[in-house]
Amino acid sequence: MADSLSSGYLRQLGVAEPPALTSPFDPGEAPLLLESHLQQSAGLMERLKLSMSCWIIADYDATRSKIATARKHGVPTVAGGGPFEIAAAHDKVAPYLELCAETGFDRIEVSQGFVRSTLDARRIVAEANALGLEVQYELGSKHTGSFDAAAVEELLAEGRTWCDAGAVDLVIEAREDARDIGLFDERQQLHAGFADRFVEAWGLEGICFEAPTKRSQFALLDHFGAGVRLSNVRLAEVLRVETYRRGLHSDAYLNERLRPGLPEGAAR
Repeated sequence: MADSLSSGYLRQLGVAEPPALTSPFDPGEAPLLLESHLQQSAGLMERLKLSMSCWIIADYDATRSKIATARKHGVPTVAGGGPFEIAAAHDKVAPYLELCAETGFDRIEVSQGFVRSTLDARRIVAEANALGLEVQYELGSKHTGSFDAAAVEELLAEGRTWCDAGAVDLVIEAREDARDIGLFDERQQLHAGFADRFVEAWGLEGICFEAPTKRSQFALLDHFGAGVRLSNVRLAEVLRVETYRRGLHSDAYLNERLRPGLPEGAAR
């Protein structure tokens, strides 16, 4: 956060200034709207995901302009995993990677959330890297419900395979509603024990949790604290998430893990 009157005030409150740990997604916003969000919140964004295939069917120059605007604000971009899955199913991974590189992305997401394909992790990562693209891998299916213990163990092994191949990040699937998927049950309750297994394997810095709803965002922040990495946050909700992360939300203030430090003797 750039030094300003407001940042000085936050320091007086004892509010922590974590690094950018939230990755919002763009589901097809207009370029000017995205630019407005970046002007307001770029310093809070770890990276920006252009989600689904919206960026491919949109006007090509508009997509390139959005990526250029994000770069101007210092926010790296990633192409969401859905288009990769379709490319793999049609044996078009190479032209898809070329498209992502030419369009200006910094990273692609590889996933198998709705189409299971035979993927050579090392070859895909090497081909992407040769074009200047990083690779992140998404763990979990979009259509098989929430994880059980056996699924978690399988995903841990799958994640190790992709990390060994050179993937720089792992993401846990939660789609757009965090309901009966991944780490969340049909009531959007977090299965904290399963979430812990991923953090035990890769640390908070090595795993990113999709958290598309207020309930999922707050649950992960309450459980792991301010250092948890969140993705699939809607652009309009970035400030709310970061307010909670810093303990400046009424509910977060009641959580000692998030509440700003106060001078000794001050009222709580």
